[in-house]
Amino acid sequence: MRENMSKNFKAGWIYILIPLLLIGAILVMSGQNKQETKQYSEIVNLFTTDKVAEFSIDLSSGKLNYRLFTDDKNKVNTYTVPNVAYFIEDIGPSVKEYNAKNPDKLIKYNYIKGSANSWWMNLLPTALFTVMIVILGFWAIRRMGNTIGNETNRTLGFGKVKTKNAQEDADKKFEDVAGCDEEKEELQQLVDFLKDSEKYTKMGARIPKGVLLVGPPGTGKTLLAKAVAGEAGVPFLSISGSDFVEMYVGVGASRVRDLFEQAKKKGGAIVFIDEIDAVGRHRGTGMGGGNDEREQTLNQLLVEMDGFGTNSGVIVMAATNRPDVLDPALLRPGRFDRQITVNRPDARGREAILKVHSKDKPIAPDVSFEDIAKDTIGFTGADLENLMNEAAILTVKRNKQAITTQEIIDATSRVELGTEKKSHKYTEKAKKLTAFHEAGHAVSAYYVEGHDPVKEVSIVPRGLGAGGYTWYTPQDESYESRNDMLNLLVSMFGGRVAEAIALNDISTGASNDLQRATEICRDMVTKYGMSDSVGPVVYDSGNGEVFLGKDYGHVNNYSESTSARIDEEVERIMRAAYAKTEKILKEHFDKLELVASTLFEREKISGEEFERLMKFGYIENENESEENNSEETVETASDNTEEGTEAVVTDETTSVVNDITENEINTEE
Repeated sequence: MRENMSKNFKAGWIYILIPLLLIGAILVMSGQNKQETKQYSEIVNLFTTDKVAEFSIDLSSGKLNYRLFTDDKNKVNTYTVPNVAYFIEDIGPSVKEYNAKNPDKLIKYNYIKGSANSWWMNLLPTALFTVMIVILGFWAIRRMGNTIGNETNRTLGFGKVKTKNAQEDADKKFEDVAGCDEEKEELQQLVDFLKDSEKYTKMGARIPKGVLLVGPPGTGKTLLAKAVAGEAGVPFLSISGSDFVEMYVGVGASRVRDLFEQAKKKGGAIVFIDEIDAVGRHRGTGMGGGNDEREQTLNQLLVEMDGFGTNSGVIVMAATNRPDVLDPALLRPGRFDRQITVNRPDARGREAILKVHSKDKPIAPDVSFEDIAKDTIGFTGADLENLMNEAAILTVKRNKQAITTQEIIDATSRVELGTEKKSHKYTEKAKKLTAFHEAGHAVSAYYVEGHDPVKEVSIVPRGLGAGGYTWYTPQDESYESRNDMLNLLVSMFGGRVAEAIALNDISTGASNDLQRATEICRDMVTKYGMSDSVGPVVYDSGNGEVFLGKDYGHVNNYSESTSARIDEEVERIMRAAYAKTEKILKEHFDKLELVASTLFEREKISGEEFERLMKFGYIENENESEENNSEETVETASDNTEEGTEAVVTDETTSVVNDITENEINTEE
């Protein structure tokens, strides 16, 4: 650090000296070039009219200093006379005459003898300034001369690559990475080679020069690369692909050379390039031709990887979530000749990741990481780390000493759905519409066989831009079947159908549901071949132009008549799902009304409460349970209810909707 500070000081002193010299030169020149505003005749007139009290004149430079009788004693006026001899001749008689008449008030004067070297002393500031300008000019020319050709960017510092080699990266181990056992097993070969390469060379084996980690964002690709370096005990040189790209031509290629030079000097090292797709995209696809800066950088990267010795001890690791855009030359054997896919973790992997991220957090005994892992299908390692962090924040906010299950559940909803906007107030009409809409989703999903169970229903707005939500708990992480997609369509139409049946009107609240349903139907027909009428043919491979945008660069590879058939089949599937949803909600309208009224009153229903509501017609809390279990309450209920009527709690729950929808609910009676 001290060495860098010394270099920065040596390089920066010149930039401090230049403005100081310029300021000094300006001050000197301004002092030398200061012009007297008075004319020579005016100065002579001051002497002839007896206004000057005292004066002195330099016989060499002609500099005149004088003070008038009307001036203060400390005030001095200056003037440079053009010729000293003429000036003395012009004012001499007047001064002598005045002194003869006024012996008590004489004009004091002094003639200063000029020094022999005064002329070059006056030129000294200008000479020094000129010399400094010449020195600075030579320095700049020499500096620029050393930067001709490919060394230009290096000398200016642009060609140097700044790698990250923190100590915390070297401390990472495989035990710090969870949820990817197969990936760690495959990477263990790299660790063995870096630790003991002789057993591989004796067998004539060649370790892969490059390893490409492919997977969705947040799955732990960078962490795996750090763990490889930590296990092998070698330096970890990390850089992002975007660091190679600059607006100056040749900078990227220069940085690639510098990166590999640093790695070779260390003997054995892991060179990690994050987001390599920023520099390794297909060549020849840019709008500006095939010789742009990115292509030069990629070409240099390919050359450097080819130039590795067979056992140089340097392994290049890279990460990307877009392997489809990488140049084929980058993926051929001898470069990135091994690809490791890092997928989202399964339930067991998520459980292990949760345990890793909870090591430094106090966890309550009621927390079951196995249950949390089952409820977080689709979460990556980064998502789970964020989940535990949010749970810890909620625990502190609620003044608890340990993270409980409730904090983790609330953190999960915050991560997936956003923060609740409890301050948002509904009108009675909007609240009623939202209650029926979300109740339609939940009830239709409940009566569809094989649908994921309801986890939570709420009419409290969240960060989704929607007035409410119905949250399901996924039960399977494998492929989705055709029936699963059709069942999902039924629950998606639940909100729109519930509005139409219960309120005899529809709103814009179902726009997102319709959009998602249309996308699912079109994918079923064009991508998955799940349509009997169109056939098991893939009409949309999803491969559009990478650099022109998906929609702009997409070209249909089928005829107009086939396009019409696809549209008809999509419409048929959606209408069939809509009809099925409508049938379910009409048959179970009482349940729809019950759930909507409960939502209107409570604003949120958990999955367990929803199950009890659908099975028993009421939600029983602890106070109501104690009252129902007491003998006195049972006698009162038996006296006041007739045979065949429902429980008192159900009547109280449904009364809210009966009041607000008496004249508006459209039933099929």
